[in-house]
Amino acid sequence: MSATAVEPTPIALPDGLVAVVKRDCPTCVEVVPVLEELQHGPGLTVVCQDDPSFPGPATVDDRDLEISWHLRIETVPTLLRIDGGKEAGRTVGWHRQRWEALAGTSDLGAGLPDQRPGCGSRTLDPDVAALLDVRHRGHLMRSRRVSFSALEDDFEAMWERGWTDGLPVVPPTEARVLAMLDATTRPADDVVAVVAPNLVPATVEKVAVNAVMAGCRPEYLPVVLAAVEAACTDAFNIHGVLATTYSVGPVLVVNGPVARAIGLNSGVNVLGQGHRANATIGRALQLVVRNVGGGRPGEIDRATLGNPGKVGLCLAEDETDSPWEPLAVARGVAPGRSAVTVLAGGGVRTAADQKSRTPEDLTRSLARSMRGQEALLVVSPDHGRIYRQSGWTRQRLADELAELLPARTGLGGAEPPELLIAYAGGRAGLFSGVMEGWVGGSAGSVPVTVEVGS
Repeated sequence: MSATAVEPTPIALPDGLVAVVKRDCPTCVEVVPVLEELQHGPGLTVVCQDDPSFPGPATVDDRDLEISWHLRIETVPTLLRIDGGKEAGRTVGWHRQRWEALAGTSDLGAGLPDQRPGCGSRTLDPDVAALLDVRHRGHLMRSRRVSFSALEDDFEAMWERGWTDGLPVVPPTEARVLAMLDATTRPADDVVAVVAPNLVPATVEKVAVNAVMAGCRPEYLPVVLAAVEAACTDAFNIHGVLATTYSVGPVLVVNGPVARAIGLNSGVNVLGQGHRANATIGRALQLVVRNVGGGRPGEIDRATLGNPGKVGLCLAEDETDSPWEPLAVARGVAPGRSAVTVLAGGGVRTAADQKSRTPEDLTRSLARSMRGQEALLVVSPDHGRIYRQSGWTRQRLADELAELLPARTGLGGAEPPELLIAYAGGRAGLFSGVMEGWVGGSAGSVPVTVEVGS
């Protein structure tokens, strides 16, 4: 059941057989003789979605689709048996044996084929389904409704109200938010996190609103929820990441089956444009921080320069031929599980090395592109091949880099830094990437990994 699903209210239909049909369905037209047989035999109530005169004058008018919605009709014709006001059985389409079993009779539909597929219910028409969803579930939403005047442009009005990151956002209509909420089993009023700096609770519904605005598809929502949960922990310290004058922002690395399922890019141009999931998931997190938590540039966000990734930066790790276990597994997540790792990262610096042929030489070259040990190193397939051929583990590379890099200290004194290594990028080009982190430890920001739920 979806996050805002409601149990259909019982409707007043008489006990016995109920057939839901529509005139604009060849199978419904074909079974009219069967409907007439049942009306004169066991007794039948016919409900029609598009024409109250079809197939006869006793038809129940359901052009507003109230009955069909409450009965959860997805295909017409649907034949149901109602006993004691409750559904006791149903069959969809025309299937002689099933209709006979449900009706408790025999020899139905002489001259008709044994079976015919049905047609889609009008309740599933995209424009109709959205309206029905709002009609029956809209009252469950708790977000404040904002109405624009007829003369206002939606996109300009949202900008004027300060809801955007500088780019246009998708209007979060009730229908869009309800569709987004259907992608999770979590209750809409479940609190995902308390968002700094204003320490405002972010419910699943609030996150869904901002995911719509960011341009996310509904199936991205579980990843966004995990990212919000991770970024709002004390360990990640989103308040500090916002308030620092350094140029960092949240960077998301996604592992596990969900990355492939939703189309996250882990290959060519992995840190660039062109993939909706990558572009919108990180943006959704940033919009939650802005619109729920109040983290706006020029206010609590005090970055001297910032970096383009602060609009939103999300990548998937390439797990198809990686020389190492997935990053999430290295951080304690069980193999085969989906997870998001959130870290504070700055702009991308390209580490180019087209000459090294040994892991030792390549590691020294990568170290020269790094300032310190708080960083995300994205190792490309061509560079990763050198480590694979020499049997270097992820930990071996991290240890060797630690020996070559200057130690950094957190705001609270000397603390162990965290160097994260991800494997991603196109399969041509001896380039890797470095995103420098912020100060680590209890007074700074440390990476956080959270499993993706349903």
